[in-house]
Amino acid sequence: MNSSLIQLLVLAGVAVFLILRLKNVLGTREGFEKPTVSESPANTNRPEFEVIEGGPDLDITDHVDADSPQAADLAEMKRIEPAFSVTEFVQGARGAYEMILMGFERGELNDIQPFLAEDVFETFVDVVAAREDQGLKIEAEFGGVRETTVQDVKFDKDTNVGEITMRFVAELTSVVRDKGGDIVEGSDSDIKRQKDTWTFARAIGSDDPNWRLVATGG
Repeated sequence: MNSSLIQLLVLAGVAVFLILRLKNVLGTREGFEKPTVSESPANTNRPEFEVIEGGPDLDITDHVDADSPQAADLAEMKRIEPAFSVTEFVQGARGAYEMILMGFERGELNDIQPFLAEDVFETFVDVVAAREDQGLKIEAEFGGVRETTVQDVKFDKDTNVGEITMRFVAELTSVVRDKGGDIVEGSDSDIKRQKDTWTFARAIGSDDPNWRLVATGG
């Protein structure tokens, strides 16, 4: 075999590798995506994870115990929708948490409505309206998420609806001012630690990529 033929084979192998690598990097986006009018907190540049036949799926076991019911439900979600990535979901949930939390604190609900179940949105509206009726205004600054963990997972095989409950620990400053601008609660300098348990739901395998907040807790 002459040297020219060997060079051609090497170049062909490199080309195939680059094509496969590019395909992985430009994989399907999943997570908290807004409608086309605006961008979601999902990251489109992460490679997809694949279920490894005969071995643990690190995309699952990095977040829940391998032998747990939660791991089994996540595996079923990935079987139905192979492009689904638990790691990408967790990262998207982290960004959505900040966006939803600050939207609620500031009373700016229109931007976060696509990410809320109808009953959750109505509850947010009622709370914000009550604050406005009392002449109260909240000023808040987000300091960052310090902890993000998957707390529970449920998958309904009859409806293909998956629910993932996340535990967040964040830091922020928050003050409540009255009509005159005086602080009636909180501090604009003291950092408050915020702990929340939120459940997101989505029909796995559907054309709608949006996970929505369906339940909140402390």
